[in-house]
Amino acid sequence: MASTTPKVLTVENMNPHIREMEYAVRGRLAIRAEELRDELAQGATNLPFNKVVSCNIGNPQQLNQKPITFFRQVVSLCENPDLLEPEKESLVSQLYPIDAIQRARQILKDIGASIGAYSHSQGVPALRKSVANFIAERDGYPADPNSLYLTQGASAGVQNILSILTQNEKTGILIPIPQYPLYSATLTLLGATPVPYYLDEESGWSLDVEEIRKTVHEARSKGTDVRALVIINPGNPTGQCLEASNMQDILTFCHEERLLLMADEVYQTNIYEPEQRPFVSFKKALMEHPQRDTIELVSFHSISKGMIGECGRRGGYFECCNLDKGVTEQLYKMASVSLCPNVSGQIMTALMVTPPKQGDPSYELYQKEMTGLYESLRRRSKKLEAVFNAMEGVTCQPAMGSMYLFPRIRLPEKALAKAAELNQKPDAFYCDQMLEATGVCVVPGSGFAQKDGTWHFRSTFLPEESLFDEFCGHLKDFHANFMAKYK
Repeated sequence: MASTTPKVLTVENMNPHIREMEYAVRGRLAIRAEELRDELAQGATNLPFNKVVSCNIGNPQQLNQKPITFFRQVVSLCENPDLLEPEKESLVSQLYPIDAIQRARQILKDIGASIGAYSHSQGVPALRKSVANFIAERDGYPADPNSLYLTQGASAGVQNILSILTQNEKTGILIPIPQYPLYSATLTLLGATPVPYYLDEESGWSLDVEEIRKTVHEARSKGTDVRALVIINPGNPTGQCLEASNMQDILTFCHEERLLLMADEVYQTNIYEPEQRPFVSFKKALMEHPQRDTIELVSFHSISKGMIGECGRRGGYFECCNLDKGVTEQLYKMASVSLCPNVSGQIMTALMVTPPKQGDPSYELYQKEMTGLYESLRRRSKKLEAVFNAMEGVTCQPAMGSMYLFPRIRLPEKALAKAAELNQKPDAFYCDQMLEATGVCVVPGSGFAQKDGTWHFRSTFLPEESLFDEFCGHLKDFHANFMAKYK
């Protein structure tokens, strides 16, 4: 007989912040996509498509992007160090280039133990030094390994910084709209107050510092303790890339308004118009600012994006600049509670920032793979942008960076009425219909927040290039049929 004893934990008495938290990237549509994938795996023949395409999340290897050979070679040797024993050297040298073997040996020596052992809570010191050297080479200014924290992807670092910023429910954090829902979800979980500022779509999702200033003053006048500004650059979901002059204005604004700057820079190598709009890190911008010694900055990077796409390994880092010494001690305590980030992710992070150099045996293949992936992503971004802009009632800003496009859709009144009848937001209704008709899973713009009265969706351009024309064709056919049905 089933027990009638009430459960100790119920949805009604659980942590209300978790109940209220939303994360659209893996929300209802993503769950439905998995259901459809299961139906296909079980032999379903009643669906109008034969595969599900997950464009809801930047997960390159799920969509068959090949891993970078050198990185996987080194990691595999670190995972199985028996292959590095002298008696196996002749065999292994037939399978692995000598620089991969040497790199694995050096990493294991740096770790000083099996990668199955805990590391330093901030990450292996030698691996942090590799990241510091990368930052110094990238920006032309030194970085301190002791100001770096290796993390379980950039997300874990973001959550740690938001946690330490949040004093109570009056703590306010400026987040861009549209925004990546990690920020709104984490702030909900912490009970903090998101303070939205709007990016301007018509001007390529630009950021107006004076408009943000008005937002800060208005929030503070209502009792919100606005403490930090989140910048995602290149943008997610919008794909914009900031100009260096704009970044200097942002830093001045942070100084004047006493705001800590959180710079989410995980797409820094996904720059598709580098001559027109190159990536500049906020660390570099800070070092060239008159208040370089006072503005508080935390910047984030990850192995999940770029051309690497090692999302499942959960590796990344954040760098702290000008933080209070007592705060850094508390950050270390937070890191210690989790003991350490996973060591495999730490290794991949170090490899990302120390790839093969010219003259190394692996350099030619590494360059070929990285360049090939980059050029392919750039072609796919332009092709999908053109497809969206050719659709009736759709406009789409170009992706200067990142892995996404965020087109705006103007839906007929009949479609708006149908969405209301189903108690769905119009963009969610559109995306739901797209999934059921094509197997393509995207995320409605309402999952990222958007300007009132506008509707969008976010799609990656990660489907493999050999099938990209077919993918685009399915989207064009769906949209034409949808518009014809609801006109």
